Amino acid sequence: MKKLIILFIFIPILHAGCTGLVERTGQMLDGSYFSEKTINIYRAQKKDGSPIDIEIHIVENRDLEKSFFITLDNFPMFKLRCYLPDANNNFSLASLDYLAGNTHGWNEYTLQLMGEGSLSLAETAALDGIKNIETVQIINGKIHRYDTRITGADALTALRNRRDRITSLALWMKSTDAPKAQNIKDFENYWKPVFFPEITAARKRPQSWRLETDKYERAESIRWNTGYTERVFSEELWQVRNSGTLLRDWEEALPWIYLEYEWESIMELLSQNIILNKVR
Repeated sequence: MKKLIILFIFIPILHAGCTGLVERTGQMLDGSYFSEKTINIYRAQKKDGSPIDIEIHIVENRDLEKSFFITLDNFPMFKLRCYLPDANNNFSLASLDYLAGNTHGWNEYTLQLMGEGSLSLAETAALDGIKNIETVQIINGKIHRYDTRITGADALTALRNRRDRITSLALWMKSTDAPKAQNIKDFENYWKPVFFPEITAARKRPQSWRLETDKYERAESIRWNTGYTERVFSEELWQVRNSGTLLRDWEEALPWIYLEYEWESIMELLSQNIILNKVR
């Protein structure tokens, strides 16, 4: 039996990258990897027949309850969970289900959503734009950090606090002249020197990031340039950066920051009318 368990855990590891490895192993350990089965899959097609990055999965859980979720290839960290359409093809949003890993763990949460759309299902699926999307609150979640598993109220508090920080950070980021619609690697390469010039190669640091009059504050074994912090960031982010909290958020939740930064472009995409072909 022990050999079987080890086999089930390590088979996907052999076929996954580092982030995917952490996420899938986490799902196996808590049982969520096997909690629902896929009934049908629909995928959007470009006019030339090549696939684009939207899929709809019709799923059924262990209690035989059906729902569907929407995925985007460019944002594999989340699923947009929805209730099945009614007789008039209208549906409501239920939640955003987030799961993403880092080098030493992962974050997982369910963010309650409000919104509506229209979806007809046959051999093709017609998604008639999702409208009036509003985020409500994180209603459950888990954190895995090294050998520590955080669940229940402690995880909920930590995830909600992190969401507040990331929301404030993304709001400031969007107020700058930074590029949009980047992939996550380009996003990381652009923002890391801005956030953390202290730990960035000298050739990549922002110009004039350090002045003779600057003062420093040590946290997380790093001397943070508080003068740079105050020149560049909005005031509500000063303590977040100078305390090293921003660095922890970056290291543990980069996909989450990326998702929040690109949220408006995601919503614009999902507001369109999209035809998807049944592939399963």
